[in-house]
Amino acid sequence: MEEEAGFPLLVRSKGGVVPTEECRQLLPVLQELVRASDVYLQITDDICGLSRGTIRIGTSYYAYYDWFAKLIADFEKEYPGIKVEIIDGTSTELLQAVDELKMDLCIISRRDGRYNWTLLEKDQLLACLPENHPLAGEEYFHVSNFAEEDFIELYPDCETDNSRMMKECGVTPKVKYSTSDNYSAYAMVAAGLGIACTNAIIADAFTEGVKYLPLYPRQIVEIGMATPEKETMSPAAKRFAEFALLHYGCQNNSDMID
Repeated sequence: MEEEAGFPLLVRSKGGVVPTEECRQLLPVLQELVRASDVYLQITDDICGLSRGTIRIGTSYYAYYDWFAKLIADFEKEYPGIKVEIIDGTSTELLQAVDELKMDLCIISRRDGRYNWTLLEKDQLLACLPENHPLAGEEYFHVSNFAEEDFIELYPDCETDNSRMMKECGVTPKVKYSTSDNYSAYAMVAAGLGIACTNAIIADAFTEGVKYLPLYPRQIVEIGMATPEKETMSPAAKRFAEFALLHYGCQNNSDMID
């Protein structure tokens, strides 16, 4: 490739190799070539009656790991030649990967953009308080209280369900601690270091020493499956998405949003 390009693509040293600046400029094109090559091989295999390829799927919610594991196990019984990779990240990060065709499908909360969407469930955001907090006995937790209480921020500097909700409600949380690990956040809440905000679907995994309260006003989060527009999906990805919808009772309300 260097001979073809006419300039170095890698800087080589005893510690390994890194791309040159010129190579970095070419990386998006090279990634697209690799993706196109993979789709080409999948289509030719499909024509020949074979089924192979690699599917990259992602989720923002580890509550769906068991769902994915069962789905993949059943899928591989029918399509043993297709490899599946699972990637985690925030909804915004995963949707960007779908948009850039670096991922075939993901389970995320709904975002603006052009993609195929299938609703799986409607979740809600909850306040997570130490069990002995003065407000723990209340029926609701007012969103404005996030600006008054020491707040434990999850995934700082990332767009999350929490950060989007705070922005929409015009609330600036009083951030005292931050972490990119859910268990760490709940442990700090249980230790009385502050409060946090979380999705109801993952709250059951962390219950000792904390109390969950619904927010006021209520904050609903739509969670679903996002895939690229169908004409850009590989045959393997189409098979996986169709398999999920057919075998796991996803609600039949797929649509395109802008």
